[in-house]
Amino acid sequence: MKQKLQECFWHCALVILLALAVCGWSIEPAQALLRQHHDSPNVLRYHSQVSIKDEFGYAWQVLLFKQNYNNPVKDLRLRLVGFPGVVEFAHPQPLLIETVGGELLSASDAFPLTAPAPNVGEYNLTDVVAKLPTTDALKLYVPISNKQPLILNIPNTVVTEWQWLVTEIN
Repeated sequence: MKQKLQECFWHCALVILLALAVCGWSIEPAQALLRQHHDSPNVLRYHSQVSIKDEFGYAWQVLLFKQNYNNPVKDLRLRLVGFPGVVEFAHPQPLLIETVGGELLSASDAFPLTAPAPNVGEYNLTDVVAKLPTTDALKLYVPISNKQPLILNIPNTVVTEWQWLVTEIN
């Protein structure tokens, strides 16, 4: 009886393993998807939103969106939200963006006088976006109060999603 149970167990385990392997091989790679929400009735805003951990293991919300939908020139904004009580932005310091090639770009602070909360920063990327790579990773040097800038590594998949937001969504 014990031997029958062992055989049944191994048979079931093999079937489950094969099923998982087949499912894993048939799944397409994940595509970056932009999110949308209503700013007001009949006005949709598209944005890219990801959670990225910093070097200390804290999660950051990284949100890229277009601002000023009623204006023909749409500002592109990058909002960074750190863990409350752990991080405080140094306003009005710019956000520095380093490309893989070593180019250093600067984005101006959109909250130079007052921010909605100490752990929230927002930067204008309108003039910077054309200089960003289309598929390479980036490093963000986040200006933090009383400390050296904190580095957030933005993966190439997120940068590709950002470029799609800029070029495809009006």
